Amino acid sequence: MGKLGQWITNNTKSPFYSRKVIKIEKKVKSAHANVCGLGQFHFYINGKKVGDHELDPGWTNYNKYIQYVRFDVKEYLGKGQNVLGAEVGNGWFIKCDEHYTFEFPEFMPPNPNPYRPFGENLVLALSLELNYEDGTTDIITADESFKVKRHCVTMSNVYGSETIEGGLVQTGWNTVEFDDSEWENASLVEAEKEPKGELTEQFQPAIKVLQSYEGKHIHDFKNRKIYDLGQNMSGILEAEVFGKKGEEIKFYPAEKLTPDGDVDQMAKGWMEIDSCITYIVGEEEKWEKFRMAFTYFAGRYVAVEGGDIQKLQGDAITSAYVTTGSFTCDDKRYEKIYNIIEKAVEANMVSVHTDCPTIERFAWQEPNHLMAPSIMYMKDGQKLWEKFFLDMRADQHTKDDYFLDFEGNKVFLGEGLMPSQCPCYIPNVLPVPGMGSFYDIIPWGSTSILGVYWHYLFYGDKKVLEDNYDSGMRYLNYLKTKVNADGFLNHGIGDWGNPKNYLVRENIETAFLYADAIVLMKFAEILKQTEDANALRAYAKQVKDNYNQKLLVKHPTEGFYCYKAWDHPGEVFLTQASQALPLYWGMVPEKYEADLAKALRFTLEREGAFISGEVGLPYVIQSASRYGMNELISEFILKEEHPSYYAFVLDGETTLGEYWENNPRSHCHDMMGHIAEWYYNGIAGIIPQKAGFQAVKIMPHLPKTMTNFQCSFESVNGLISVCVKEEQERILLEVNVPKNIEFSIDTSNLESRGKDIVIVS
Repeated sequence: MGKLGQWITNNTKSPFYSRKVIKIEKKVKSAHANVCGLGQFHFYINGKKVGDHELDPGWTNYNKYIQYVRFDVKEYLGKGQNVLGAEVGNGWFIKCDEHYTFEFPEFMPPNPNPYRPFGENLVLALSLELNYEDGTTDIITADESFKVKRHCVTMSNVYGSETIEGGLVQTGWNTVEFDDSEWENASLVEAEKEPKGELTEQFQPAIKVLQSYEGKHIHDFKNRKIYDLGQNMSGILEAEVFGKKGEEIKFYPAEKLTPDGDVDQMAKGWMEIDSCITYIVGEEEKWEKFRMAFTYFAGRYVAVEGGDIQKLQGDAITSAYVTTGSFTCDDKRYEKIYNIIEKAVEANMVSVHTDCPTIERFAWQEPNHLMAPSIMYMKDGQKLWEKFFLDMRADQHTKDDYFLDFEGNKVFLGEGLMPSQCPCYIPNVLPVPGMGSFYDIIPWGSTSILGVYWHYLFYGDKKVLEDNYDSGMRYLNYLKTKVNADGFLNHGIGDWGNPKNYLVRENIETAFLYADAIVLMKFAEILKQTEDANALRAYAKQVKDNYNQKLLVKHPTEGFYCYKAWDHPGEVFLTQASQALPLYWGMVPEKYEADLAKALRFTLEREGAFISGEVGLPYVIQSASRYGMNELISEFILKEEHPSYYAFVLDGETTLGEYWENNPRSHCHDMMGHIAEWYYNGIAGIIPQKAGFQAVKIMPHLPKTMTNFQCSFESVNGLISVCVKEEQERILLEVNVPKNIEFSIDTSNLESRGKDIVIVS
């Protein structure tokens, strides 16, 4: 076990306490503890929680790798007797299915490869390294001398339900004075039953409480009291309760209310999310305090049944608590849109990037490139994305990886395949008839290449290319085996989330094939892999030439060249995404580039809104901005009816919804938040020209309904800020860029206002 010693357990699948009294007789110079409790743990010394983390360690494929957390603990220790304490809960290590747990919908085939626990019992390993002033060292590890006890959290469900029995609370359990004589000794985990994954130190930002929200009683509904936390969140619930011993007090979280005022736990078009936090009163008519321990709830509203409560609070948690960007302006609609996107990002960053806190909690990979620039402008994503890439490398298929069919036969999906979820806890590998594969989807797997591209562009660290280059090459080689006889990919789900179901698979997925090849070519050039670079350049040209030969046509009535949809034979059918993707990635022959910009404008003006799913939307927005359509973007995002970002604000949402609609299935998805990138590179015009923002172009745009904005971005090379203020006769442009960053200023977008531009830099 290396740095952690042995695994211990109390031989149960439900949460447990563990403690050990130690004696320190010398003066400590330094002390560190390495701790891992699976699935989730909290660590204490002498009655104090060590650190401010929640839900350690990060979620991983525990068969491949396991994170432990290293704490500096000198300040917690004293001479004489000290006590080490840990509490361990389920998480994904042994998933509990009491109350709501995710199930695939009926339209998907039955799953012969369901979730499987990663061990027989919950486990704990820790080591304490004591370095003394006299130069000697002690290392204390968990063993049978540790005492264990059943936890007061008797049930913990990774989807947000917990049951806490007040009568089982071990008051003072983590202090030296506590009498643990009735506790049992821990058992060592047999070698063949130890967790399989390689131990690695947790390096991404831990999950922490970002902000606490007080629950306000808004009304009663039948036998329930309804509270509003004021913010949809991923959160840890706590409260003080009062009742008769043994009485159950139940807390039901939800993202929304029913029309008659109850909490609404029904996910539109899915199922009821019957999450419930239950507190069983331990003492007769005495105020007791509880706090969730090993999972998090999702939502804004809470219904309470039974007993009395006070001081209800939701602690919003996230791994994305380091903010790098800000945007303010005088048209507050833009700020409100920005805020719901930022809050959705925060709620979905919990060591993995979940699709939503409420329903699935899966690490779907597509936003890790589609949303990467938006998030990386707003938040420090450097180490988070390195964790995401490690998850992908860990789960990428080898030639020996297989699943089972319903007859128990082995099914080998292919060397290099990148699962659409990493880590993937419930692998549904069977394609959905008429919809394609949800396990093997190129815009999802392409995070292993395109996500790496965004990381390198934002942070300028060549090591991320070195770490992920082989994985990207393996994935591209796998994709080549899926190209059909027409030279297209079409096995995924196309422009997922398109409000008119314009999926155009061949167009979308093959454009990503080209993007993967051309980006890998750039990586090969940077890494001086000349042979690979030449081969990738040739392959990208092959894909591009076939694409243009079969899809690039002259519009029969409009006269411009455009890309027709391959899945609409017999007509020239255009979608916004099918024009934007090839424009963005440079697939368009130079002589037709202006035509394609016209074709994109045509699709936007024809629809009068963004008719695109999450896959195409960032490219639609960015291509429209690049080719002079910023005012169309402004018009679309401020529309008061869906599809529109501002429509979510008018709906009363505090986070971004999943799809362009009222009452979406999930009210907290960040996957469509791509407009945040445009705030920074479209409005503020902070456009990187070299990796790590070593060089930038400042090309601001002032939307018609604004007269001023202020935007700042803390790049890895320093703070960049842009401020624009329109006055009666002129426009003031203030630009601040660190001396170590090259920059140029382009005022052409501002000049369209017809006023003098005064630059202050």
